[in-house]
Amino acid sequence: MGMTTTNNNPKHHTIGPSSRSKSVKSFKVMDVLQRANQLESEGRTIYHCEVGQPESGAPPRVAAAAVTALQGPPTDSRMGYTDAFGLMPLRQKISDYYKTKYHSTGVPEDRIDTERIVVTTGSSGGFLLAFTACFDVGDVIAIASSGYPCYRNILQALGCELANVPISAEFKLTATELRKEIQQRKEGGQKRLKGLILSSPSNPTGAMLSVEELKELCELCEEEGIRFLSDEIYHGISYGKQEATALSFSSTAIVINSFSKYYSMSGWRLGWMILPSDLIEPINVLQQNMFINAPTISQTAAMQCWEAETIKELEKHVAKYSASREYVLKEMDNIKEIPAENVAPADGGFYVYVDLGDANVCIDEGLGSTEMCRQLLEKEGVAFTPGTDFEDPENGLGDRRFRISYAGGTNTAKKAMEKFRHFFPTWIELVKDTK
Repeated sequence: MGMTTTNNNPKHHTIGPSSRSKSVKSFKVMDVLQRANQLESEGRTIYHCEVGQPESGAPPRVAAAAVTALQGPPTDSRMGYTDAFGLMPLRQKISDYYKTKYHSTGVPEDRIDTERIVVTTGSSGGFLLAFTACFDVGDVIAIASSGYPCYRNILQALGCELANVPISAEFKLTATELRKEIQQRKEGGQKRLKGLILSSPSNPTGAMLSVEELKELCELCEEEGIRFLSDEIYHGISYGKQEATALSFSSTAIVINSFSKYYSMSGWRLGWMILPSDLIEPINVLQQNMFINAPTISQTAAMQCWEAETIKELEKHVAKYSASREYVLKEMDNIKEIPAENVAPADGGFYVYVDLGDANVCIDEGLGSTEMCRQLLEKEGVAFTPGTDFEDPENGLGDRRFRISYAGGTNTAKKAMEKFRHFFPTWIELVKDTK
């Protein structure tokens, strides 16, 4: 009796990356950083205003706590696994932080119980956990355009569909904009929205929702059965406006935060989420399987983040950001070719987002913000990020906008803006001549 054999000839089988991985766009700011670093390695002086990387590293008490833990007795320094949701003392500190920081708007205590707090591998780990727990393939998730590109990229990799919601003239996505999207979908017979993810203060615009705007947005999401994921990683870095958390107004929202920005611990890969009760077990299971737990050494060190000495140090960082922000905004105000309304308000975070306007680009000839940022880097050694990272690919605004990060220090921001102001007239002339 003959045996049936399978033809395993490699010529008949293709081995390669998944369609999912090929559909994910690169994070353009990292491409800019790569080129900037390459130029730096060749001896060029580069002014880094492309990434949201705080100038200062982790506060001294945080770093010292990590060293002490690693050099302690074996029982203390082995840095083994923690509970999937993280070290209980750290989760308690996070809970206590919400009780004090948001006392004016109030957060119901059951919403910040430690059983609802999960320590994550950066906010990026939180996004992956939240998206996987909340949404299925084909679900439609609303994101702001302008918005953080990794929302779009991760959601698409997971098979979700996107509703790119245009922001207002104030560079915000409020209940007004979301309500319009909901109504348009109903009238057009389109799928309903299953979720919304939004940062306030925003990356890239720096715009921040008021307390009333956040409350109205939370209420609309609950009315419409939309899961709201509130990205609050820039809380602590704001300039005069009151910060509010979605936990004050919603029992179904997920809050995502991070130690990377205000706490200056970007490379420590540590964040947290606060969950509604129905997601505790699903997130627990996913965390166990995807990450096991966030880095133990980072969790151990982060318990020093709310000590008085640490907070004093961190507030000095915010004062530096504020000085840099004022300088960048003043310099932008002096560039008369860019109207004031084309510069986002920069209420919080450490970014200024700029719309060049139609007059200052010639996109059909390849002279948009992407090319402007390329020339600025090559000629002047200044790294800005083109808006293509942050916009709906279909609306054409990405190549008209760009982002300036002033996280890298006041001196860097000043030198970068001086060089940009020197460069910009030549760009204007190039565009005019091309048109």
